[in-house]
Amino acid sequence: MDVLINAFVGLHIIGIASLLGGFLTQMKAMSAGTARFVPAMLHGALTMLVTGVLLVGFREMDGGSVNHIKIGVKLAVLFVVLALVYVKRDEEQVDKAVFGAVGGLTVVNIFIATLWT
Repeated sequence: MDVLINAFVGLHIIGIASLLGGFLTQMKAMSAGTARFVPAMLHGALTMLVTGVLLVGFREMDGGSVNHIKIGVKLAVLFVVLALVYVKRDEEQVDKAVFGAVGGLTVVNIFIATLWT
């Protein structure tokens, strides 16, 4: 079970890297007002959602404890990010505030995962 959990943790990290990497590649375009949500951002957010839910299930099946409040907060933040990216995915330009919110919430989610014990 440990190998399976570790494999999905790796996939979860790949998802966050895709979401954050897509944001970071558009930073220059954001300052010019031409930023857009690239498909990698949507795919990264979806990967995070699927692998995160599976990780919680695997952890509970393995008999480990899960902080349900932390997972609930992370899930709520991810739903906001996913909703913003999904709704605005076809627009040629995304407002700076919306684009910045996605990047900020992604970083918040990373810090929740790493600092909330």
